[in-house]
Amino acid sequence: MSIGEVTAILRQGVLQVLIIAGPLLISALIIGLVVAILQATTSIQEQTLVFVPKVVVILVVLAVLGGWMFTSLGQYTKELFMRIPDMAR
Repeated sequence: MSIGEVTAILRQGVLQVLIIAGPLLISALIIGLVVAILQATTSIQEQTLVFVPKVVVILVVLAVLGGWMFTSLGQYTKELFMRIPDMAR
């Protein structure tokens, strides 16, 4: 196995992580910004006001996209296991 192949596998792994974590991170970022704007306009500085909506939104996104995330990760894992015989050479 060459350095290029190892680099390609690592690149695919990082891309897979970004694809799977992206929707969760983006939704948490958006809800965080919305709550921060609401806090700034109302002068309410309660810490739980930020935490609870983020948790709820992340759970909703996981419920909606969880199947796709696990399928995508499963396909990537199967691809890696299929490459093991080639790596042993």
